[in-house]
Amino acid sequence: MRTARFTLDPAFTVGEVNPRLFGSFVEHLGRCVYTGVFEPDHPTADAEGLRTDVLDLVRELGVTAIRYPGGNFVSGYKWEDSVGPVEDRPRRLDLAWRSTETNRFGLSEYIAFLKKIGPQAEPMMAVNLGTRGVAEALELQEYANHPSGTALSDLRVEHGDKDPFGIRMWCLGNEMDGPWQTGHKTAEEYGRIAAETARAMRQIDPGVELVACGSSGQSMETFAEWEATVLKETYDLVDYISLHAYYEPLDGDVDSFLASAVDMESFIENVVATCDHIGARLKSKKKIDLSFDEWNVWYLSRTEAQVSALDWPEAPRLLEDNYNVTDAVVFGSLLIALLRHADRVTVACLAQLVNVIAPIMTEPGGPAWRQTTFFPFAQASKYGRGEVLDVRVDSPTYETRKYGEADLLHATAVRAEDGTVTVFAVNRSRTGSLPLDVVLNGFDLTSVVEHSALADADPDARNTLAEPERVVPHTVDGTALADGRLSAVLEPLSWNVIRLA
Repeated sequence: MRTARFTLDPAFTVGEVNPRLFGSFVEHLGRCVYTGVFEPDHPTADAEGLRTDVLDLVRELGVTAIRYPGGNFVSGYKWEDSVGPVEDRPRRLDLAWRSTETNRFGLSEYIAFLKKIGPQAEPMMAVNLGTRGVAEALELQEYANHPSGTALSDLRVEHGDKDPFGIRMWCLGNEMDGPWQTGHKTAEEYGRIAAETARAMRQIDPGVELVACGSSGQSMETFAEWEATVLKETYDLVDYISLHAYYEPLDGDVDSFLASAVDMESFIENVVATCDHIGARLKSKKKIDLSFDEWNVWYLSRTEAQVSALDWPEAPRLLEDNYNVTDAVVFGSLLIALLRHADRVTVACLAQLVNVIAPIMTEPGGPAWRQTTFFPFAQASKYGRGEVLDVRVDSPTYETRKYGEADLLHATAVRAEDGTVTVFAVNRSRTGSLPLDVVLNGFDLTSVVEHSALADADPDARNTLAEPERVVPHTVDGTALADGRLSAVLEPLSWNVIRLA
């Protein structure tokens, strides 16, 4: 096998990693909330009904901003249903997921959940621009953020939350380009209501950070034209435009699945180009950043049948994909794609956090455990803080049905404040090890602290209730740093973290 190579130099960088890149997403969907993060009768539940075993895993995962309450759910969301005494909250039909929403977990409980995670957990609230509009968004903003002295802020105090919630980031709706969305709109219709809502929210607080809905995927027929139309209306009013992308192996095409990040990087670069084109047309010096606020491996082809069979149950088992080693390697590659574009992708939310296409699984009344995808995220969040170095690989390639020729090596590197460097690398080959040679120019690095890999002889190996620790990262021996050169061998189908000091 030919050696894969790249050079690292501190003079050539991409940009600083925003901690919000390691965000996640909690939607009222399936068991993400109920029996996921919130289960008052669970043996580990605290006084607020939050599962402390899940809280421990969420902290270990290292998530930052958490987007809420949807997702498709938000387009039918009445925020008033989710506040005040729990016994007075109404039950509602959730059209998005054909379920019954009890509203036992609401806005106050969400904020309490974030506080229990720690100060790094920042709220990212979505407003309903599907079935509602400007007035309701302003009412929610006033209830959540105004200190006191008005009807809605005083109502929050009456409900037991004296201090404002301090929500800075707001999503202006969700996937409004999608025909599946309740209240689906054309780009012109959405651009107009997003601009009106943004302008009004800034009247209350000029410092809010606002995310306009971009395309729900690069494959949408309206892709790029949607972004251009929306940004013509909102460019000076918003800070971000959103991207959503999910990947799965279709028709047994595992080789294309392993190269999913090729599509993700293309998606990012095409949205950046569209944003900058509109900025140039408007003669604006402002740069719109990207909020990749839904991304993951998701076996989406199974979902439609699951949802259509439902008859309005409470918290059904939905989208509970059980991830294997192959999924985890693709997942790690998607993380690498985000880091490689940290100059413009400054918010990203793994969808979702618990049970629903999630790195953490639970059983009602039972244990919580880590899926295979838990480990790449936790390692990237822990060691991927700092400045992303420019990595341009010279790699052996392979042919894919969907993306043509793709590199076997997908990699990035991050330099921390203390000067240490972490290399994140994926070997996409399913059959062969991949030798890696990295030249280090201008670094004062002398040793390999650790080379960790997630790989297994069985690419379908996974963690389950019966075997919750079947797949875990292991230490790789033989990786060396000498005379400014790193040499390593990447196992077949592997996610690798190589720490240098």
